[in-house]
Amino acid sequence: MKITYQGIAGSYSESCAKEIYPDCETIPCKTFDECFEKASKDNSIKTIIPESNKTTGNIGVEYLIFKYRLNIYAEHFFSINHNLLGVKGSKLSDIKNVYSHAQALSQSSEFIKNNNLNENVRADTAGSAKYISETKDKTKAAIASSLSANIYKLDILKENIQDDKHNVTRFLLMGKEIYQPEFKKENYITSFLFKLKSKPAALYSALSGFAINGVNMTKLQSFPEKNSFSSYFFLCDIEGHIEDQKIKNSLEELGLHCEDMQVLGVFSSDKFRKK
Repeated sequence: MKITYQGIAGSYSESCAKEIYPDCETIPCKTFDECFEKASKDNSIKTIIPESNKTTGNIGVEYLIFKYRLNIYAEHFFSINHNLLGVKGSKLSDIKNVYSHAQALSQSSEFIKNNNLNENVRADTAGSAKYISETKDKTKAAIASSLSANIYKLDILKENIQDDKHNVTRFLLMGKEIYQPEFKKENYITSFLFKLKSKPAALYSALSGFAINGVNMTKLQSFPEKNSFSSYFFLCDIEGHIEDQKIKNSLEELGLHCEDMQVLGVFSSDKFRKK
């Protein structure tokens, strides 16, 4: 399997892909848009995308999910363990400046504050580790994965520096081909997007079918249609398989209130949801 990810070698996206799919071939991309584009043009390529984080919320890829409308094959809740990485021979007491992605810095704010470090925002965590390896400056460090430490030959000066020791990011595996698992006695998630007709109480009416049929909604997020502040799409996840009669009934009811609606995927619910 070929999987694209945003960033360079050592990123958390690559770490997740390698942990879940050990035999996969990973393909680095500069942007999330490039990840989606490659997967949309080649059936043999999938993409793994961070969708939301337990601590800092949504990553901000909803507009790309809407733009490309790739099929979602799986969700994975991946533990994000931030580490302070420095050049060989450096110590925590040497560090003055720390470099990383904005979210990694935010998720490690207490450690940064307690050690009086100056924050420097960069495009990604692995790129920050690569930068530190190239500068060879003992006063600079990166916040990144342990995989980055191995790749760029850096010392881990402090492990697990994130504020929330149970920091988790939800990743989605996506691709062009449509695939849905066989309906069995297992836990599933059905993901879809929709745009409502313009009428009073449209959202209330549209969602009533889920309440009537006893369907649990785990995600509902709105985002504006391109170049508009009056027209919105909604991204939604519900518990259940699309072949389940109560899911069918709920989606049929929703469809009556929509201008646009598309199922993005049906996939097994990650075991993390049971914790």
